[in-house]
Amino acid sequence: MTASSANRLDAVVIGSGPNGLSAAVTLARAGLSVRVYERNPTVGGGIRTEELTLPGFRHDICSAVHPLAFASGFFRRFGLDKRVRFAVPSASYGNPLEGGRVAMAYLDLERTVDGLGVDGPAWRALLEPLVRQADAVAQFTGSELLQVPRHPLVAARFGLTALGLGSPLWDVPFRTEAPGALLAGVFAHTTLPLPSVAGAAAGLTLATYAHARGWPIPIGGSQAIADAMVADIEAHGGEVVTDTPVESLAELPDSRVVVFDTHVKTAARLGEDRLPAGYLAKVARFRDGNGVFKADFALSGPVPWTNPELYETGTVHLGGSRAETARAERDVAAGRQSDPPYVLVSQPSLFDPTRAPAGKHVLWTYTHVPHGSTEDRTEAIIRRIEQFAPGFRELIIGTATMNAVQMEQHNPNYIGGDISAGAPDFGQLVARPVLSPDPWRMPGRGLYLASASVAPGPGVHGLGGYYAARSALRHEFGASRMPDLAPSADQLIAPASTPLIPDALRPSTLPEQ
Repeated sequence: MTASSANRLDAVVIGSGPNGLSAAVTLARAGLSVRVYERNPTVGGGIRTEELTLPGFRHDICSAVHPLAFASGFFRRFGLDKRVRFAVPSASYGNPLEGGRVAMAYLDLERTVDGLGVDGPAWRALLEPLVRQADAVAQFTGSELLQVPRHPLVAARFGLTALGLGSPLWDVPFRTEAPGALLAGVFAHTTLPLPSVAGAAAGLTLATYAHARGWPIPIGGSQAIADAMVADIEAHGGEVVTDTPVESLAELPDSRVVVFDTHVKTAARLGEDRLPAGYLAKVARFRDGNGVFKADFALSGPVPWTNPELYETGTVHLGGSRAETARAERDVAAGRQSDPPYVLVSQPSLFDPTRAPAGKHVLWTYTHVPHGSTEDRTEAIIRRIEQFAPGFRELIIGTATMNAVQMEQHNPNYIGGDISAGAPDFGQLVARPVLSPDPWRMPGRGLYLASASVAPGPGVHGLGGYYAARSALRHEFGASRMPDLAPSADQLIAPASTPLIPDALRPSTLPEQ
């Protein structure tokens, strides 16, 4: 990928994460000249895949499983599922419990209801109305909160449910441990203390998609999503330049628009001379959240889960009961390391044989840590997995780790290890990064913000970039209609022929218990 010699561009995008690429796709599709600058040797930001441990073992550097891939308004316009092959596990996520028990959120809602026994009807009452209206939920949660929702009744139901689940009474509807553990595990994705309204809202969204469309895993790794967007940018005349950090806007070619797929504080620093003092003061008050410690493992075999139902899912929440997960997240919020920790686990090689050599596996894990932590949590993660998968340690043949500070060094958007680019609490979801009906348009000539620091916030959905591009097209180029983003015939792929239940579930390949 090389830069052209042209000096004048319509738009420059800084950063090639999913939001930077979605902005570039939209602008290039509108017929504009676009160039993306990426500081790393490869594109993708939070959707990169590399050999981190051993040759032949392909690990996702940040995001591994993509609950928003089939729900995001941008990805649906872009036809992502027609450009990238995905495996959709029969279970979206699972949560092991003491005594070999397990709570499972299957793609099939009724199978989940059956598995929850006496609490099945309460789970159905909680989620079925939202699952039936999953597209409306996606529209409401994937837009700026100051906008009037297109489906007000769905938004009202969702909001009231999130308020209840975000209160101290969040476990009232249930009589057994399993459903509360399932909810706590998915709510904890936000790195917020639990219970919280923002955590409940984010988790409720993910739980809805778990039963509506599943949590898909891209074949070949998350890099496949980035590569599909780069291919579209280049097919429509855009450019992507790698190994090129941007330290000043003066380094860039002249352009009518600059789109920042960066932390808002980085955008404010680069655009400081174009931005008013009031905006800069608000950005300075924008708060970052807790960090993560990430550990990737190369394994000689599949994780030996005590309960084999966990082989049906690509995502396992190791938090224990609702109370244990909440305690772990409160410890982190108070600046302490949690023990035992909440650990998020994914084994994509169960569903995607391209990730590791035959018979081998990759395991993706992270745990939450205080902001800016330098502590090595590898052993804590291994111990937590061993609690539910005895013998796991003996399968490890390679390890790669990043503490919270190293996460920021790898990606400057993750200040202090905060992969959300700003704490996603309720206040900072309403005013992200400032209170505005068009937060993507910065108050400086031609400057737009597209990253997770702006609405609708964190997640691999591309919506921040799409909305930033939409705003730029309207305000800088006078566009009244958005371009068609659908794939052309030569960009279509054949449907993936991957099973919903992985090979590891076949009796001949089940690990010994």
